[in-house]
Amino acid sequence: MCYITPMSRGQVRKADTNAAALIEAFLEMMSAERGAGANTLAAYRRDLLDFTAHVKSLATASRDEIKAYLAQLSSGGLAASSQARRLSALRQFYGFLFSEERRSDNPTEAVDSPRGSRPLPKILSTTDMERMIESAARDERAEGKRLTAIVEMLYAGGLRVSELAGMPLASVNGKEGFILVKGKGGKERLAPLNRGARQAIESYLDVRAEFLPANMPKAERYLFCSRGHDGFLTRQRLHQLLKGLALKAGLDPKKVSPHVLRHAFATHLVEGGADLRSVQTMLGHADIATTEIYTHVAKDRLKKVMEKSHPLGKAQKHVAKR
Repeated sequence: MCYITPMSRGQVRKADTNAAALIEAFLEMMSAERGAGANTLAAYRRDLLDFTAHVKSLATASRDEIKAYLAQLSSGGLAASSQARRLSALRQFYGFLFSEERRSDNPTEAVDSPRGSRPLPKILSTTDMERMIESAARDERAEGKRLTAIVEMLYAGGLRVSELAGMPLASVNGKEGFILVKGKGGKERLAPLNRGARQAIESYLDVRAEFLPANMPKAERYLFCSRGHDGFLTRQRLHQLLKGLALKAGLDPKKVSPHVLRHAFATHLVEGGADLRSVQTMLGHADIATTEIYTHVAKDRLKKVMEKSHPLGKAQKHVAKR
């Protein structure tokens, strides 16, 4: 369990004793049950303490008080993304109080998230992904099989680059259709893989021995072993490999990275009709508010397709120019 630093006396003076106890109980739950890391816990603590200083009672705060708090943050010039993060912390906190029957309601319900001009994440189309996978597969050498497995796993599993870089070899053994992923805060999840990804892994495992360095036992435990100091392919090296593959596939290397493939995974799932809770689970997000960005990405893409391809979309664009 992650150690949670107690509030200082100054912080407790700001918040009444009951508020301090509630916040500590919430943070203990986030650490023990959801595997929240130290940075996440510290952010929740700061946000809840700030809100506590603006209301009469943290335990009994009303929906109107929450709305007034957000309005004050907005008028003070706080970025919409930061406001949304504060509201997300409150949603988690009051959801906890409701589930523990310490409150009969969740006052954050029906409170809209602040909207800003936050840029949507870069994504690749399904055609772009097919081109990258096909380009990697054309290389029949061991390097090509390794790269194919990397691309397939990032895209089919929605993995973070840090999750793939140090993935143990054991993660792909004995989990039919799934791989065991250790994410943020040490939290584990099973990520599903499609047939193409599983076949790519099998092909790579046949040649994996070619990448095993001599006299370096620690490299043997990693899926993507390497002769480098760490014994596995680093995040930086994975970035380089994908940039090179983008060039071979005729794509702009600036638009391709491991995280862009993760975005593509989530966006394409949402576009295909997947529910947000399932996508949240597969991505390993602690808060569904983080996953909601992909509904906006999908809508943005669908709007562009409509404007570009639908006769009325073209006509309206032409009229607007006139």
